[in-house]
Amino acid sequence: MKATAKKRPAIEAVVIGASAGGVHALLALLTDLPRSFGLPVIVVLHLPEDRDSQLAEIFQYRLPIAVRQAADKESIAPATLYFAGPGYHLSVEMDRTFSLSCEEALHFSRPSVDILMESAADAYGAALAGILLTGANEDGAAGMARIKQQGGLTVVQDPVEAEVPTMPEAAIFRQAPDFILKLAGIRDFLLKLDRA
Repeated sequence: MKATAKKRPAIEAVVIGASAGGVHALLALLTDLPRSFGLPVIVVLHLPEDRDSQLAEIFQYRLPIAVRQAADKESIAPATLYFAGPGYHLSVEMDRTFSLSCEEALHFSRPSVDILMESAADAYGAALAGILLTGANEDGAAGMARIKQQGGLTVVQDPVEAEVPTMPEAAIFRQAPDFILKLAGIRDFLLKLDRA
């Protein structure tokens, strides 16, 4: 009798973390995603707490899918790009809604990539993909490790290409990701996830 490989579950959501150099990396990754792209994508980009974020407006002009800042108690919808707002940690609850909190900054950051990724890993399990991009601290390394422990897929931007390699290097050191890719490869990976 032939052994069959266990089929992994379809990905139901994508979380992305970035810091220094992140706007440029996100633009390269997300601009002009196809109108048919159906997955929710949730992003934490480290932001100054004392300014309003313009990320949703900047990206809405470049994507055919819905783009907005995540709101407390909002249900996560397909085909939507969500950004964490400044000054609040963004978490995913078990019922797949968002919650915002004012807990202490983690890795000098609020919102924190780790808090988003760890909570999303608990809510989605193996149906989550995590992507960590350029950045100047270790935020995201623990979150990526949790995603992998829960059976999800993990992708890290190649540190050689990253504008600031500290964040991807920390994640690679903490627990080897499933893939280390340049931005063009991560974009291809995203498109394939949506078709899987």
